[in-house]
Amino acid sequence: MPDPAPTVRASFVLGDEATARRVTDLLGECFDEAEMAIAAFERPDRSWEIGLHFGEMPNLDSIRDLVAQAAGDDAAKAMSVETIAAKDWVAASLEGLVPVPAGRFIVHGSHDRDRVPPNKLGIEIEAALAFGTGHHGTTRGCLTLLDMVLRAGPPRSVLDLGTGTGVLAIAAAKALRQPVLATDIDKQSVAVAKENARLNGVGNLVHAEWATGFASPAFAAHAPFDLVLANILANPLRALAQPMSEHLAPSALVILSGLLQPQAQSVIAAYRARGCVLLRQIVIEGWSSLLLAKTF
Repeated sequence: MPDPAPTVRASFVLGDEATARRVTDLLGECFDEAEMAIAAFERPDRSWEIGLHFGEMPNLDSIRDLVAQAAGDDAAKAMSVETIAAKDWVAASLEGLVPVPAGRFIVHGSHDRDRVPPNKLGIEIEAALAFGTGHHGTTRGCLTLLDMVLRAGPPRSVLDLGTGTGVLAIAAAKALRQPVLATDIDKQSVAVAKENARLNGVGNLVHAEWATGFASPAFAAHAPFDLVLANILANPLRALAQPMSEHLAPSALVILSGLLQPQAQSVIAAYRARGCVLLRQIVIEGWSSLLLAKTF
C-alpha cells in the first residue's frame, strides 16, 4: 500500500488552557472536519500546544486572523507551518489525548485501551476523527448528565440527534445494552458513527442514519422518544424545540448542549414554551449542558 499523502500542519503554543479552549472552539466552528483536524494538549510546563492538520495547504492568512481573534496577535505571528506525512500527525494527535472520565464513562483513544478501569465503561474514539472525542466540555457535560439519567432507570427509546462521532449514542448503548437511534445531517458523520459503534462492540445496537429534519422516516419509525441527546449549537437547538417536543414521550428527558453559558437561558425558554422544564444545568469550561423533562 502506498504511503499516505503528505499533510500540512500548523502549530503554535498558548499560555493557558482557557485560551487553548477558546481557540479550538473557534477553529472547530469555522472548518468542516473533512478539511481540518485539530489537537490540543498540555505540555510539561503547563502551556498548551495546538496542532492544526490539513489535507492541502490552507489560506494561512485566514488561519492567522482566526488565531489572532481568539488568542491575540502574538500567538498568530508565532504559528509555524510544515508539511509532514499523514501517519505522523495522526500518531501525534493520539499521543496528545488522555482518557477523559465523565460519570461511569471514560472516553479514550486506542493507545489508552488498557488504561480503562474495570468499573468504567470505555468509549474508544480516535483522535484522527477530529471532533467529538470527549475532551470538549459539552461532550463531558452530556455524558455526566446521561450517567445521572440512566442511574434513575432505563429509557425505552433513545435518540442521539446530531451524533457526530457517535460518542453519546455509543455511551447509551453500552450502558443500556439496547438499540439507540443516532442521526446526523452530515453523511460523513453517519459513516464515522457507524464505524465507531462497531469498534466499541455496539454496532448492532447503534442505528446511525442520515436525516436532515424530524420529517425523516427514521424518526417516525422510532418515536416517541423517552430520552433525546442533542449536542449541537444554540441556534439549531432553539429551532428544533417544537419538532422535537412533538416526538417526545410523556415525561421524556432531554439532554441539550453545545451552548455557551450566556446562550443557555434562551434555549431553556424555547423548550419551556414547548412543555419542557429544566431539571439540571452543568457548566464545564464555559459550556452549558441542560437536562430537561417534558411535562405536557
